[in-house]
Amino acid sequence: MLKIEKFVVNPLQENTFVLSDETGKCIFIDPGFYFDVEQKEIVDYVADKNLKPVKITNTHCHFDHIMGVEFIRNQFKIPFHAHPDDAFWVKQAIFQGKMFGFEMEPVQAPEHFFQENEPLKFGNTELKIIHVPGHSPGHVVFYSEKEGILIGGDVLFHGSIGRTDLPGGNYETLISAIKEKLFKLPDETKVYCGHGPETTLGFEKKSNPFLT
Repeated sequence: MLKIEKFVVNPLQENTFVLSDETGKCIFIDPGFYFDVEQKEIVDYVADKNLKPVKITNTHCHFDHIMGVEFIRNQFKIPFHAHPDDAFWVKQAIFQGKMFGFEMEPVQAPEHFFQENEPLKFGNTELKIIHVPGHSPGHVVFYSEKEGILIGGDVLFHGSIGRTDLPGGNYETLISAIKEKLFKLPDETKVYCGHGPETTLGFEKKSNPFLT
């Protein structure tokens, strides 16, 4: 069974997720750890649960979602996976941080670039990769039909959507992608957002002012 652990990190209150299953293998999604105490918390969690990290997988590569990539990469000796259309954001990690007043170390290029509908596998778990651009050009979400969950990054929030005013963002593209790809999934699908609380697709269909 899939276990999802959420860590709210860095000054932007970004949600970093650790997904694990009964094999003990785990992946990190959007590691945004910025402070030493946050790094210690994640290392302690992995040790306490006796987990075996196998990869880093990002929904997108805005700076607040990649602040912890190099730490996790070096700590656990695992590869970084992302969509190729967000590779430019990785290259601009230091510049991204400075735009918002943060000091960041360089982030090396991903070892693997995934594509839409490529399965994201670890242990006995397989998630579907769905490309949902608009917040960033290479934004993806990770979906499990079996578990009824969606790791949604910054596409969709409780009562809101991701910003579209950064380079590569596009409001019309984001709205279309949400409606055409995500809203075709079951209403009861639980969405784990990149910031803030969880929601469901059914709730957002009925209540989100950007999408109703």
